[in-house]
Amino acid sequence: MNNIVNKNIVLLITTMSSFLAPFMGSSVFIGLPSIGKEFSMDVVMLSWVSTAYLLAAAMFLVPFGKIADIYGRKKIFQYGIAIDIIASILLVFSFNEMELIALRVMQGIGAAMIFGTGMAILTSVYPPGERGKALGINVAGVYLGLSLGPVVSGFLTQHFGWRSIFASYLPLELIIIALIFLKMNGEWADAKGEKLDMVGSAVYGLSLAAMMYGFSILPTIQGTQLILVSIIGLVAFVKWETITRYPVLDMNLFLKNLVFTFSMIAALINYSATFAVAFFISLYLQNIKGFDPQTAGLILVAQPVVMAAFSPVAGRLSDRIEPRVVASAGMAFTTAGLFLLSFLNVATAVEYIVASLIILGFGFALFSSPNVNAVMSSVEKKFYGVASATLGTMRLTGQMLSMGIATLIVAVYLGNVQITPVYYPVFIKSMNAAFLVFAVFCFFGIFASLARGKVR
Repeated sequence: MNNIVNKNIVLLITTMSSFLAPFMGSSVFIGLPSIGKEFSMDVVMLSWVSTAYLLAAAMFLVPFGKIADIYGRKKIFQYGIAIDIIASILLVFSFNEMELIALRVMQGIGAAMIFGTGMAILTSVYPPGERGKALGINVAGVYLGLSLGPVVSGFLTQHFGWRSIFASYLPLELIIIALIFLKMNGEWADAKGEKLDMVGSAVYGLSLAAMMYGFSILPTIQGTQLILVSIIGLVAFVKWETITRYPVLDMNLFLKNLVFTFSMIAALINYSATFAVAFFISLYLQNIKGFDPQTAGLILVAQPVVMAAFSPVAGRLSDRIEPRVVASAGMAFTTAGLFLLSFLNVATAVEYIVASLIILGFGFALFSSPNVNAVMSSVEKKFYGVASATLGTMRLTGQMLSMGIATLIVAVYLGNVQITPVYYPVFIKSMNAAFLVFAVFCFFGIFASLARGKVR
């Protein structure tokens, strides 16, 4: 570090950026119908407005985490914000669907630079005894971004059109970059002198792209083939990383660090089991229960609001109690919430739905920040960027897997049809089956979480 660092300023900047990235990801959903009408886009092309952002962020998270460890986390962090500012301005004036999707890729790359470094900077600044609290506040920013995205964009789209969604990112982006230049002293580059593994980065990125695209087009043969190709690519990546001198992802982190390995597995399981909940409940509330989008959105907000409220508490708890205990309890609550949702039917009361979502949100809050604390406390300083980026990749990969599993189950039950009243009973069966599968996932996740061993 070059100068004395103000920890509170770092916490403010990184929490605002942790809010921004998921806000940019979740806010677009509400605007998709308007975008589709303006550009005459079909459903598959329209889905790529969201998927392109997720895919780019996941592909570049680990490489940029490593680049940040080598050349400086603050430098890469501020470049990420600058890229997102440019992308946001250009998105407001995008004139066709291909430009829109390309700019969403650009925005995803910026988000990867932000997410791959923010958590690492925070961990560099806060000592172990205070880290859980800081990470809890940071994780609360993520959930706040996820929950406010659809609410804010719904209001903006209705009153000012879909382009205003992208304009809404600019004030916060400009505040963040101003604070970085004016208030954030110091630099963190604990792997200075190492080289970037270009081969590993390319194989990793392409394998992840094949997997995510494959899942998005399941249950087609091409989807299955792409997933097989991605698995072969990831096996080749692991082998390459064990023999190259400067790996983009040090396999020793997984092979010799049980806490790190099982924390990553637990995170992947948790996100795989929970991300598609909003997808199913949104369709259920609007189609089966007949609620308007605004009411459905307000019911769905119960889950992320509870996450945001309890994440800092869970983070503080994990500074005092072993993180695996707190995180495993969270996984158990998540399992219970998913199990309760597997009983939804036409006559289910709104109170039951909200209560189930609250239990789910509480479980996720108990799991997430202690899990992050366990990961970041289990590695050396020079791996903070890569560890933070790997965790982010597990989150994004889990989200894509969750949607892949949801799509597959719906396709098996319903086939390629629209959800009309005649298909409501079958849709409910597919939703119940999906929640049951997710609950079983989380149940096994409890044991993966417990198996990580002690951090302290």
